[in-house]
Amino acid sequence: MKAIVQEKYGAPDSLRLEDAGEPVAGDGEVLVRVRAAALNPADWHILRGSPVIARPGMGWTRPGHRIAGTDAAGVVERVGAGVSDVAVGDEVYGYVAGAFAERAVGSAGKLAPKPPNLTFAEAAALPIAATTALRGIRDVAKVRAGQRVLITGASGGVGHFAVQVAVALGAEVSAVCSAANADLVRELGAEHVIDYRVQDFTAGPERYDAILDNASRKSPNVVRRALTPTGVLVLNDGGTPGGLLGPLGPMLRGVALNRFVGQTISLLPTREDRSNLLEVNQLVAEGRLRPVISRTWTLPETAQALAELEQGHTRGKAVIEIP
Repeated sequence: MKAIVQEKYGAPDSLRLEDAGEPVAGDGEVLVRVRAAALNPADWHILRGSPVIARPGMGWTRPGHRIAGTDAAGVVERVGAGVSDVAVGDEVYGYVAGAFAERAVGSAGKLAPKPPNLTFAEAAALPIAATTALRGIRDVAKVRAGQRVLITGASGGVGHFAVQVAVALGAEVSAVCSAANADLVRELGAEHVIDYRVQDFTAGPERYDAILDNASRKSPNVVRRALTPTGVLVLNDGGTPGGLLGPLGPMLRGVALNRFVGQTISLLPTREDRSNLLEVNQLVAEGRLRPVISRTWTLPETAQALAELEQGHTRGKAVIEIP
């Protein structure tokens, strides 16, 4: 089986395409023939082993998972003992450790049926990004119909899903992105577009009931200036790898402001479960959510794809396709 192997922390060129042993589905697990796997900022944080504070979950001296990747879509080839709601031949997608490989094993509780109207590449784009957007907008910001919502990094992986979720909830959406992506976010439902290169949304007179900050690179204390007095700021800025805390430092300082201000500043932690995937499926079926894929890559091109992702300015999602 071909797989992208990571033996140590480092730059993208430390990744290797190698023959790896065939994975085996244990109790409660499913063996998936991977057809597509999506790239996420989490992948290059794991690649770099950064921030250091996250290494207890990633591995202190080397990655805990030898094969990289998390988001996948494919066909079930085998099910382990105790699995009753997934069968061989099912088309599925979800969270699968070691997704950058021809086959991978995942927990049955972290997989959902692939939406029939999506390709494998489109389905692979959903797990982390779409569920993060759903939780950030609906569950943490608690966006309601008629509210004004601002989303930074609105054309990126999480951002372009967040625009659609907010629109589905009846919000008036302002999208912060580059002018090159203005047409995209308008097509997704944003009523207002702010080009971050020429306009600072924190310096204008507009105030928002909720802000999902994916990419502003601004201090939370600065971003909250654009909120109403009781508004909600949700922090999801992946930042740049490096240091002890990396992007978590400013985010944690932002949360500490809660005791001093009337606004609410919240983090958006990752959560992997089937229930959010099924809710995403419903939005897809209703035509309220669709993935935008900027580019597809082959498995041997994974290192190059991650190097480009690390530079930022992603439009929608980048996906690895495995024929």
